[in-house]
Amino acid sequence: MPGHRSGTFTGARGGSVFYQCWLPADDPRAVIVLVHGAAEHSGRHARLATHLGGLGYAVAALDLDGHGRSDGGRCCLRSFDDYVDDAMTLSRLTRGDFPHAPQVLLGHSMGGLVAANLLLAHQDEFAGCILSAAAIMTQRDPPAFQLWLVRVLSRLAPRLGVLQLDAAGVSRDPDVVDAYVNDELVHRGRMSARLVAELFRAMAAAQSRAAQITLPMLILHGADDAMTDPRGSQYLHEYLGSPDKELIVYPGLYHEIFNEPEHPVVFADVENWLARVL
Repeated sequence: MPGHRSGTFTGARGGSVFYQCWLPADDPRAVIVLVHGAAEHSGRHARLATHLGGLGYAVAALDLDGHGRSDGGRCCLRSFDDYVDDAMTLSRLTRGDFPHAPQVLLGHSMGGLVAANLLLAHQDEFAGCILSAAAIMTQRDPPAFQLWLVRVLSRLAPRLGVLQLDAAGVSRDPDVVDAYVNDELVHRGRMSARLVAELFRAMAAAQSRAAQITLPMLILHGADDAMTDPRGSQYLHEYLGSPDKELIVYPGLYHEIFNEPEHPVVFADVENWLARVL
């Protein structure tokens, strides 16, 4: 029978990191290591994880430091590298449970940026990667002075809130937006100056070193995403070093393509890609 389990491990910053696994009825065809976006948590991806479990895949997802059920100040961090290290810890924990199953990395939004940076150091441990609305570029390039100010605040007042996400951009489905707004594990305050500064640092690394990523990649984005720029996904697709890369931009879809009314189409694209690559 399909199952579900959860646990914790000690994260890179020394706090408790929550993770959970959705398990198929039999030995998994592969393990999907899922990394969520900024201000949210792993539980918001339960529908996708359950769907993949029904296809024979195990899905392991963590709550990043400062998110969901994990320790840490909300949307605060020491370094973006801590997110990358914790995602890799989850991968290796899961590999201990299923040593013969290939692993696929799946990152959504900021989690897509985590995934891209993780691949720069550990891509040899994965069979492929799926990026959903990855935060590779911002909708508008901020002025140089604004970037400088964020970096200064990151050092002097790292926990100061500087950026608020707009829930209306999550999905065109009002029930999804309502669930997001009323989810006690979703951070509805501002993201910290340190997090915003680290996001820009990680974006620069992903853009400048994209050619070093050579494993199979599926890149997905909603064309009407107002939270992360589809140009970032298009940039990655153009500059990745992978000979096996696919980009799908869905007309009219918002940020959370797995929670849009057209999500069955997106699920099918993921299913077909997994079947081909694995």
